[in-house]
Parts: sequence; structure tokens; C-alpha cells
Amino acid sequence: MVKKMNHHQNTPRFACHWTFLLFSAALFAISTTAAQPFDYADALTKSLLYFESQRSGRLPYNQRVTWRDHSGLTDGLEQGVDLVGGYYDAGDHVKFGLPMAFTVTMLSWGIIQFHDEIAIAGELEHALEAIKWGTDYFIKAHTSPNVLWAEVGDGDTDHYCWQRPEDMTTSRQAYKIDQNNPGSDLAGETAAAMAAASIVFKKTNPHYSVLLLHHAQELFEFGDKYRGKYDGSIAVVKSYYASVSGYMDELLWAAVWLYEATDKEEYLNYVVDNAASFGGIGWAISEFSWDVKYAGVQIMASKLLEKGKHKQHAHILKQYRSKAEYYLCSCLNKNNHTTNNIDRTPGGLLYIRQWNNMQYVTTAAFLLTIYSDFLQDSNLKLHCPIGTVDHEEILSFAKSQVDYILGSNPMNMSYLVGYGSKYPTRVHHRGASIVSYRENKGFIGCTQGYDHWYNRAKVNPNVLVGAVVGGPDCEDDFGDQRDNFMQTEACTYNTAPLVGVFARLLQLEGNNELELVSSY
Repeated sequence: MVKKMNHHQNTPRFACHWTFLLFSAALFAISTTAAQPFDYADALTKSLLYFESQRSGRLPYNQRVTWRDHSGLTDGLEQGVDLVGGYYDAGDHVKFGLPMAFTVTMLSWGIIQFHDEIAIAGELEHALEAIKWGTDYFIKAHTSPNVLWAEVGDGDTDHYCWQRPEDMTTSRQAYKIDQNNPGSDLAGETAAAMAAASIVFKKTNPHYSVLLLHHAQELFEFGDKYRGKYDGSIAVVKSYYASVSGYMDELLWAAVWLYEATDKEEYLNYVVDNAASFGGIGWAISEFSWDVKYAGVQIMASKLLEKGKHKQHAHILKQYRSKAEYYLCSCLNKNNHTTNNIDRTPGGLLYIRQWNNMQYVTTAAFLLTIYSDFLQDSNLKLHCPIGTVDHEEILSFAKSQVDYILGSNPMNMSYLVGYGSKYPTRVHHRGASIVSYRENKGFIGCTQGYDHWYNRAKVNPNVLVGAVVGGPDCEDDFGDQRDNFMQTEACTYNTAPLVGVFARLLQLEGNNELELVSSY
């Protein structure tokens, strides 16, 4: 059974410290192979197609991924609530609220930051559709101010079956948080997602934007007033998406997004007043993920420093910036001790942990890219303990990580499925690994799926285009086997951060504004 638990505080990093000795050779390889041209426009288009593969519910007339069909049409029925829609998080069919919300937050942030670049690439409409498929579901799931439906299905029963989503026979039990069963982390992340999305839709769909903002504000108030971790209220989620970091990072995250969406001082005051007690200026973190939001909060808060109207908060915002810089410097190998830097594979990939490492690479590439643009716009540089870095170097390193994903790596493998000539063909994904329902509507049961489809050696009949799989190990090795779920399962939150980054790199390529710096 596949479990996605993220033990970021307890799990060793599976470090390959000796790889630092190979940097000069590896970096030479990167500087030569990274020169090959990558089609960022194609990567962008394919990354957005992936979200259509992950849709639950009744598929729309303009559905482009045609091997998928309607599924989960009775979700919520047992509980008397309409929970049809949303996204399956990965290769199974549980709808987990926390990673789904983080996916939508990152998609929204990408559009906010790189709106024009995505529009010029002709993908804005698809990006908006990807966000709205998630936010429509969140509106349904937030049935009253202090009630949010957190999950549909449960991982244990789901993982006993290998079925297409269209054939599901597993439990569709729904689970909620409320004032007696709190979940401040889930409420906070969903509030952040809806606040960020409200910014995205403000001009093109103003009524929808107002609705999203209303839900975001209610959810934040709910999460703040009734505090507690959602996995303490919903036991079935603990083995899959346990909130190891707690809920304080999500409450800060929600507040900073609500400030962005409303410009109301009360939300900025919340971020400032709770900076110390909630760990915002205490935690120096070297990962950014569906569980751990501190680096995102710190980067957003630090960017506020350059706005004159925030001078009265400068003391706290500078502390946020210090922690943001720790994260960035750890990515760039510029902190003053190797244990304070993120490990790298011999081929130069950031390496945090064995299970689905690529999720940390894509979020790092995103934060580095937006901070590079911020430094360029502000005419500033990043001051790390062992060197000053300019915006071009930061963007160069972000680009090197993206290019690794697209095939500039020792395996010559694209970890973006469907991109290039060599990519994973046995992705750990139920729907992709079984004949399309539209081709063969004959029912496929739990054990039949395992016997005839999961265990077969052939490639998947359906290509999960745009998925970013878990990726290689700490020595750049990758096994393209369906049962190698640590490496071959893809998740929505792996791909989401890359949408904006692909658009930025496409613009970069068009402008020729950056010579790749070989200092990494």
C-alpha cells in the first residue's frame, strides 16, 4: 500500500554527502547538457493537461484528456452533501483536502506572479480552469462557516483496490472538520487557496472572486477560533497526509494571502503579531511542501519590506526575510555549514528525501524564480553566509533544476511524463495503467485490476501527460516500475509549482535575458 506521510521532522534526509566531492564534475556535465534547448511552451501545455487527468466528478464537454470519464458521482451522498468534483491527489482515488488546497494555492500563485507570461503562451484559460475545478469543490465542501469537508474515501480501503476511477467500488465515506473536531491546518490552507484564487479571478470573474474571498475569510476565522490539527480529528488521514508541522504555519499562510487579497491591515497584523509564537520568524526551514508552509510565508512577508507603508513592521518583516534567505541560501548551497544546505545528487538535483523527492524540487524552483524576479525589480541581491548572489544566478539555478526534470540528467530521462522522447511509462497510477473506460466499459474489479493490470510488465495503456513523478534517488538512479511508488507515483502538488516557472522560462528564452551561470 502506498502511503504519503511526510515525516519532515523525523525522517533522515537519506543524504549522499559524498556527492559534494563530485560537484565540479557534475557541474561541468550540467553546464554542457543544460545548453540543449528545452521546449518550455510544450512543457507548460502538458503540465496543465495533467490536472484534467486528475479530475473527479462529471467531466465537462471540453475535457481534453479523453481516456478519462465521469467518476465519484455520488460523493457525499451518504452524508447528505454534494461533494462531487475536485481532484484525486495522485495515483489513487481519495480526495484529500490538504494537498488539494495546496495544489490550488500554488497554481494561483503561479498565475498571480506570471499571468502575462502564461497568457502570451496561450494557456491562461486552461490554467484558470485548473484552479476553478478545485475552488468549485471547496465551495461545495465548505457547507457552513464552521464546517469543512476534509476528505472523501479513505486510503486504507482505496489501496486494497486497483481500479479505474470510473469503476470505483471502494468506500466513499466523507469526513469533516467542525468546531468540535477542529482542523486549523486544513481550514488555513483552504482559506489560502481561495484567497489566492480570488486574486486570480478578480478581473475576469469578479462575482466569483468575491464569493471565494468570503469563503476564505470565514475559513480563516474558523481555523483561528477553533484550533487543532486536522489529523487529530480525522484519524484516517494520519497514515497519508499527517500534519507533522502543525497548524500554525497554515494560519500565517492564510493570513498573508488574505492580506494580499484584501489589503486589510488586520491580516498583516496577524502575521506580525504571531510571527514569534507561531514560528514564522523562529523556524529556519529547508523545504516547502503541502505540509510545511513556513518558507512560503517568509518569502511573502519579506517582499512586503520594500513597500514604504510597512515601515512600522520593519523589525518583524526583516526577521521573516532572514528566514526566507536561509531557505534560499540552503537551496543554493550558500549557508555556512553543509548540514544547513540541501543535499544534491551527483547530477545536481536538490535532494531532500527518498519518497517523492521531486515535490520539493518543484516548490524550490518556484520560490527561487519568484524571489529572483523580486530582487531584480527591487535592485537587490541575496546575501548568504558564504557569498552574495544576484538575481541572474538564482534564476540560473532554478532553471538548472527544471532542466534536470525535463531531461538534463544522468538518466537522460524526462520526469515530466509525456515530454521528450524518454519518460516514465509505468507510472504508479490506477487510471493510466488500465485500459480506458471509454475503450472498454466492462467492469474491472479490485483484484482483477491487480492481477491483470498492476502486475503486468507492459507500459501503461494511457500516458499521464504532464505528471511529475517522484523522481530519482540520491544517486540519480530511477526505476520505471509500477510498484516503485516512491519514484513513479505523481502528485498534483508536484506539477502545480511548475506551471508558472515554465511560463517564466519561456519568456526568458524569448528575451535571451540570461546567460546560464556555471557557478553551480
